Amino acid sequence: MLLTRHGVFSDRVHMSYSYDKVFAAQVMNKRFGTDTLVGDLAWEGQPVDFQRMYRDKLATVDQVLDLLKSGDEIVVGVGPSESVALLEKLHTIWERVENVTVLSCLPMGPYEFCTNPKYKAHFFHESWFFTGPARMARDAGMASYVPGHLSLVGKRRLGFTKPRVVFAVASPMDRWGNLSLSLGVSYTKDFMEHADLVVVEVSPNFPVNYGDTLVNIRDVDYVVETERHPPELPIAPFSEKALTIGQYIAELVEDGSTIQLGIGAIPNAVAHALKDKKDLGVHTEMFTDSMVDLYEAGVITGAKKTIHHGKMIATFAYGTRRLYDFLDGNPMCEFYRSGYVNNPVVVGQNYKMVSINTSLQVDVTGQCCSESLGTKHYSGTGGQTDTAVGAQLSEGGKSIIALYSTVKDDTISTIVPALTRGAPVTLTRMDVDYVVTEQGVAPLRGRSIRDRVKNLIAVAHPKFREELREEVKRLGIC
Repeated sequence: MLLTRHGVFSDRVHMSYSYDKVFAAQVMNKRFGTDTLVGDLAWEGQPVDFQRMYRDKLATVDQVLDLLKSGDEIVVGVGPSESVALLEKLHTIWERVENVTVLSCLPMGPYEFCTNPKYKAHFFHESWFFTGPARMARDAGMASYVPGHLSLVGKRRLGFTKPRVVFAVASPMDRWGNLSLSLGVSYTKDFMEHADLVVVEVSPNFPVNYGDTLVNIRDVDYVVETERHPPELPIAPFSEKALTIGQYIAELVEDGSTIQLGIGAIPNAVAHALKDKKDLGVHTEMFTDSMVDLYEAGVITGAKKTIHHGKMIATFAYGTRRLYDFLDGNPMCEFYRSGYVNNPVVVGQNYKMVSINTSLQVDVTGQCCSESLGTKHYSGTGGQTDTAVGAQLSEGGKSIIALYSTVKDDTISTIVPALTRGAPVTLTRMDVDYVVTEQGVAPLRGRSIRDRVKNLIAVAHPKFREELREEVKRLGIC
């Protein structure tokens, strides 16, 4: 009897063993010159030699790309967990494939396969969260946004289709045959459990993280070894205006709260303003450098957390090398799937959960657009709604939206009578407790439309307040 990653079979390949799987193994056999199905078999009843199994599954980038075919859908890890080694050469197989889709979230690179019009009929990029490279691909007609709450992206996609291929990134295998998915678990394991072909790029320069990050070598088809370093995100400096916003938000965060923060100048300013707080906890979609600062300052202890007591919980991380070194083997940090971390019911189990998010535009009733500029998509929903709704389920929890009152050198107000035509509502007015600008704090929880309008106009830039009042009256908003 032989043991494969898909179960126990007889000494012949059972008919249920997929044709694609056998074909892939045969291709790899030619490369490696072996008589067995490479990387997939071990004798039942014998002690498992994980090192040998790992060696048998080693492949080059070109060998893995040889296994792809027309119509494939490839899921890649979130942000810094996408396999650059494979994606940067994906375009090289363009002549023999068509309609290959790559599905990502927070993509890192302007890869040739999705930015060069030459490959338009061969590859397409879909993403749950746009970055600069994704916007570039969209402008080339080679990318599209996939709406979705991060807590549900895996479940909803799998309810629509089953991607055949997963490209993941991990730190080196331990002696028990486990690889850590390192900087991001999010939706990756959801798709690994359903894919026909699982390929992991392994680099010693990626940190080992714990929680629900471990994948056994038995559940991996092929390993591509690299020496690549994870991409880094420089710390965004913050202005006096951002610090003012941070200070207003800090006044709303009580000692013992559990916080969710993102990245950028405003979240960094908020973290700076929290340095006098005590016993904060972390339950966040994204782990950032600012959380390292607060932990090392003694602000984050997790002492008051009601779930994962004392632990910092996230679903992925993105930042500087200092952040990655902090995470490496740190038992105080645990990463879980976004279906768990971002589940509003789970978020709401934290005591005094404070969700702190940013937005692009807020109307005078509290509707938030955080992902597009009118009809033109810019970023994504991410976990904003997940954490905001979860905070409202929490005892003592708060949902906070932060933004500058103006953009473009004070020429455009971000507090508006109505969202720009075509702009989606990322966060409904029912899910916002406070809107904070450098002008002050607008409390919305439990308020009528009349009170909301009054409070939001008060935090708009002074030069736009009268105009806003006139528009509210003309439109009959209240």
